[in-house]
Amino acid sequence: MQGDDELRRDPWVGANLFDPALRANPHPALARLRELDPVNETPLGFWRLTRYDDVLRLLREVPTGMRRADGSLPGRERIAFDVGPGEFMLQQDPPNHTRLRKLVSKAFTPRAIERIRPSVQKLVDGLLDAVEDRGELDVIADLALPVPSTVICEMMGVPLADRPRFTDWTADATHLLAAQFSPPEVLQRGLEGAGQLAAYFVPLIEERRRSLSDDLLSELIRAEEAGDRLSPSELLAHAIGLLIAGFETTIGLIGNGMLALLRNPGELQRLRDDPRLIGSAVEECLRYDGPILATVRILREDTVFGGKTIPRDSQVSAMIGVANRDPARFPDPTRFDVGRTPNEHLAFGGGVHFCLGAHLARMESQITIGTLVRRFPKLELATDAPLEYGRSLFRVLARLPVRVGRA
Repeated sequence: MQGDDELRRDPWVGANLFDPALRANPHPALARLRELDPVNETPLGFWRLTRYDDVLRLLREVPTGMRRADGSLPGRERIAFDVGPGEFMLQQDPPNHTRLRKLVSKAFTPRAIERIRPSVQKLVDGLLDAVEDRGELDVIADLALPVPSTVICEMMGVPLADRPRFTDWTADATHLLAAQFSPPEVLQRGLEGAGQLAAYFVPLIEERRRSLSDDLLSELIRAEEAGDRLSPSELLAHAIGLLIAGFETTIGLIGNGMLALLRNPGELQRLRDDPRLIGSAVEECLRYDGPILATVRILREDTVFGGKTIPRDSQVSAMIGVANRDPARFPDPTRFDVGRTPNEHLAFGGGVHFCLGAHLARMESQITIGTLVRRFPKLELATDAPLEYGRSLFRVLARLPVRVGRA
């Protein structure tokens, strides 16, 4: 059979996400993988799940963790750095994960996020005021980056003037989350970025100790000073991790979402005609082309998926990007539909590691995309050239030039 021949020729089934050629549009290759080999063991030894039901089961039902049974973190042996992603809550298991997440979760509750909505709206309005007369803007540099980075800086108590210093550091450091798969040069950039972030935060933390406030960094310091809740290395790791998580993926959500709207002018006009659709429109942006294509879990026991037994302690990649386009779950899944309902996508993961910043990312994206669409009746791509993606592990556009106008 043709499918069997293809599997023998290429165990990646043409869907190796480490291949730069797939960066711009991985979705056709991922759909082909789901069709031919939905439970796939890669040449690197980890497994991939591509069907919605399998991914959902892995994230919410199957006993899994972020670490092996012996407590080790995959890829940690490649990170010659004392403080890194291994210290961050994202790569911890309960009960340690529960302890760490509880320390910061109150800053990201729906109620807490709604309190800052007016200030985010004011920020977006000001950014658009600054570009209105130019007739053109870069969605990334002018909106998608400054909105979430400004917000997380203000939440954490990080000086906004320092933002240009750590923009590249955070993008590079994301690759430490996939250290076992990153090429040596990419891993080295990630280590250098993490080193720069650590060097930045150490004096800032010491300065904040002398004058605690009501920001998130002060709360982390108070927890560290309590002794039994946060160690000094955990404090540093969470200062770095929260800064990265606070804006890197949201840049991708806003940029990829606006690109989808621009490439689907009928849906763009539909949203403009009915601004009440902004909530469902952002959910569709997350489903259709979210910034995170996969998230990894480690099995706690032998588990069967699609008739294949995956051994205990295996790394399994939940391919949320392709699961969110599974026709068994989403009718006409390759169609971008700003009013799609229901839309139970998996862009924020699931289980105990469900994205802590989901409410924040949604709110920032709703305001940014909604205000841009409402304010400018004319919105169109300002280039025919292929779009480039940035340095991040995630799918984050480097630039998105757009012509804007009142008519």
